[in-house]
Amino acid sequence: MKKTILIISAITAIAVISCNSNSSDKESNTGMNHDSMPMPMQQNTQPDKDIKMVATTFTSVEPAVASYIKTLVTEYLSVKNALINSNEAEAATASGKMYEAMKGFDKSLLSADQKKIYDDIESDLKEHAEHISKSKIDHQREHFATMSKDMYDLVKAFGAGMTLYHDHCPMYNDGSMWLSETKDIKNPFYGDKMMTCGSVEEMMK
Repeated sequence: MKKTILIISAITAIAVISCNSNSSDKESNTGMNHDSMPMPMQQNTQPDKDIKMVATTFTSVEPAVASYIKTLVTEYLSVKNALINSNEAEAATASGKMYEAMKGFDKSLLSADQKKIYDDIESDLKEHAEHISKSKIDHQREHFATMSKDMYDLVKAFGAGMTLYHDHCPMYNDGSMWLSETKDIKNPFYGDKMMTCGSVEEMMK
């Protein structure tokens, strides 16, 4: 039993050191936070003007397309917030809504250039949404890490209809990203185990 406790303690220490070491060169300009224990959230006071802004590829899209993308973003954020709270059922419900929305989207609304980018993202994003809707939370988080890359590409191309922050966790799968509607770091990959581990990398609109 003592040996087991020592091993667990060692793993926790390594995790904290890893998060800390990745923050040393970013804390001054990316709002890095890190902690291995649950704690009250601290507001990120970093001004938006100090965060790199990502330019949107298509500055003009059909209103119906913009509405559709915003729906996907809204449900994606619901998945993210459910994973932050380690709520498997809510993550499944929100991702199921994403999947159904994608099934019903009329791609004829897209221009040729827009359709090319959307088609490159669609199948993977739909697959991850479907898997999250049917999986246990550890598997949900695995798919969410890749889903977040797809959503980043989608928002970069079409915009989000709202301000989003591109956040980065240096530890999950050797580094994973997610999108958030707030600057405050709330890590969806570890929940309350390492809630504030991560950094704000970019801002998108």
